[in-house]
Amino acid sequence: MTEPWWRKASVTGRMIGRACLSTLRRIRLRHILIVTGSVGILLLLIGGYSIATLPLEGGLKVDPTPSALVIEADNGETFATRGVFKGTKLTATDLPAHLTQAILAIEDRRFYSHLGIDPWGILRAVWRNWQAGGTREGGSTITQQLVRLMFLSPEQTLRRKVQEAILSLWLEHQLSKEEILLRYLNTAYFGAGAYGVDAAAQRYFGKPTNELSLAEAAMLAGLVRAPSQLAPTRNLGGAKERADTVLQAMVETGAIAAEQAEAARAEPVNLRTPPETPPGTNYFVDTAAADVRRLLGGASGDLTLHTTLDLELQRLAEGIIERRLEADGQQKNVSQAALVALTPDGAIKALVGGRDYEASQFNRATQARRQAGSLFKLFVYLTALQKGYGPQSTVVDRPTQIGDWEPQNANGRFRGAVTLRTAFAQSINTVAAQLADEVGIPALIETAKQLGVQSELPAVPSLALGSAEVTLLEMTRAYAAVATGNERIEPYAVRSIQGGSQKALSARPAPGSSAGSLGESRAAMLDLMQAVVREGTGKTARLPNVPVGGKTGTTQEYRDAWFIGFTPDLIVGVWVGNDDNAPMNKVVGGDLPAQIWHDFLTRAAPLLAKGKSAPAPAQVAREPDPSSPAPPPPAAEIVRGVPEVLDTGTLAIRGTLVRLEGIQGERGNMARQLTRFLRWREVACAPSSMPGVQRCQIGGYNLSAIILAAGGGRATADASEELLAAEEQARSARLGVWRRGR
Repeated sequence: MTEPWWRKASVTGRMIGRACLSTLRRIRLRHILIVTGSVGILLLLIGGYSIATLPLEGGLKVDPTPSALVIEADNGETFATRGVFKGTKLTATDLPAHLTQAILAIEDRRFYSHLGIDPWGILRAVWRNWQAGGTREGGSTITQQLVRLMFLSPEQTLRRKVQEAILSLWLEHQLSKEEILLRYLNTAYFGAGAYGVDAAAQRYFGKPTNELSLAEAAMLAGLVRAPSQLAPTRNLGGAKERADTVLQAMVETGAIAAEQAEAARAEPVNLRTPPETPPGTNYFVDTAAADVRRLLGGASGDLTLHTTLDLELQRLAEGIIERRLEADGQQKNVSQAALVALTPDGAIKALVGGRDYEASQFNRATQARRQAGSLFKLFVYLTALQKGYGPQSTVVDRPTQIGDWEPQNANGRFRGAVTLRTAFAQSINTVAAQLADEVGIPALIETAKQLGVQSELPAVPSLALGSAEVTLLEMTRAYAAVATGNERIEPYAVRSIQGGSQKALSARPAPGSSAGSLGESRAAMLDLMQAVVREGTGKTARLPNVPVGGKTGTTQEYRDAWFIGFTPDLIVGVWVGNDDNAPMNKVVGGDLPAQIWHDFLTRAAPLLAKGKSAPAPAQVAREPDPSSPAPPPPAAEIVRGVPEVLDTGTLAIRGTLVRLEGIQGERGNMARQLTRFLRWREVACAPSSMPGVQRCQIGGYNLSAIILAAGGGRATADASEELLAAEEQARSARLGVWRRGR
């Protein structure tokens, strides 16, 4: 019986199907092998190329820089730093346990168990960042970070990632875990110019690494992820928030107990340098740095400078100049001003080189050379006095011609016979020209050079009226020489320099008498300069019950205006004008410069009388010091607790609404910053002498003064002198609400 055809077809179909399936399997396997082989070859090529192109000179580059400078004011307060801090290379015994634990908790929890790369750490970081909605944790191990610092460039490419992985595995076989961690801490950047943890400890806290507290260690550990953004000298609130995250990570890893974390959060962190160093002091810092180069040349290592700067006088000078230019600058077409204040021995107590250091680092007190105008008459009259003239000598104000030059008086009139004292006090040009012609221009130049003028002085008749270009500092120096009776006063900004071992590298000797003396001519010159303020062009500078002498100066077309004057305590020079040499709106030396001088000396006199001013605002840039508490109000009247910030002038403490004395409250960013500052801190408030407001204290300081000095608000009309001084400090430094553009 023959097999049905349909059965034969079915068998044939099955055979064909099996043959096709086998063929497909062979094709798929061949393709998989081809693809797998290609990927393998590609990875081998990438790996080989990455290894072949490993950078021999990659890694972190620290440009050669002059010595790092820590700058202290005359009262020992650190107020500025400069340069790159290198610190010292630490050994394992130098590291406190809590610093190591903080670094590992926040940067690499599985450091001692992985081989250089931690897949679980990467997954954990991805999960935490997804939960937080932003980058809170990185996936790179400490070994990978060290590899980047030592060998690799910052480029974000596949090749660099492969190189990083290969080098991390290699480094783990070359070094022990302790060596890797130590090299990392000695190399990492911690912000504010500090490379290595020792440099960071010295930079921020002024102490060696082994003395760091848990709170300080947590703050440093939190910086390495974003050092420039979180450096506490520029973002103290952000640094504290990051330190809180580090402390929480230490609790999660079992490094510390929750109680220890809470205690560390409540611990005040005292910075060696204040956050947001006022930019105006940078003009002085530039001058101090130049002194260091002159005294030490190319000295290396971190240096501490004890300078002459009086921070209160500096803030006062900056505030007065800013306020005067804001009030009168536009109307009088004046955009710039400079001020320098010297003590009788030449110490620079205050130096304002311009209105805004951030906009222009050009120092108009030490670098700008401008025509002196009638200010130069000091040398004309002093030379004449040395040649036999006296204050009562008669001179004639008349039309005068010397060669082709015909000097004119400012008012266009002539007075006839006048005394030398009157001619100087009224700044009569024709008399100065005649005296200069009589004593000789070379004699004027010699007198100016003897008193410290270093600028080039052309030997022309118009020199008598200040046609030469000079600096404010050298002219103030010359007036100081007459005020003190010494022929040469050397202005200086640095009293002593110490190296990292606190060994004195340079110290200024005690002031002594000058080799030369002005003799009898000095007394006569003082008489003339006092007449300027008493009855002449400088009457605006008069101070009650204080002897004042000085001289005004105005150049042609009102391009420059000067006033330099002195009291028994200070010699102060002021210049106003425009950088582009544009004429001002009829501003003379007895106008805006004398007004600035008067404002400054009026406020400076009581500070100097007390020996040294140190009101609370001078300290507010630092964290409050619990060791210096102020006497508290009676306990029954105190509202005490951790506050909730409604605005910068209004708090809520345990359900009680507290309005701070002397502050117009600000919301928004200012309030958020205050919230971060007050977090976990207890405030004590009591009724103020003003109705409806409270005086609150934190760490012994007036909270209102702290807020105003940081620019967190504006002072009210009835604010105390203390609070107004704090506001002026913030305004001069353009902090907070006083930033330009607000």
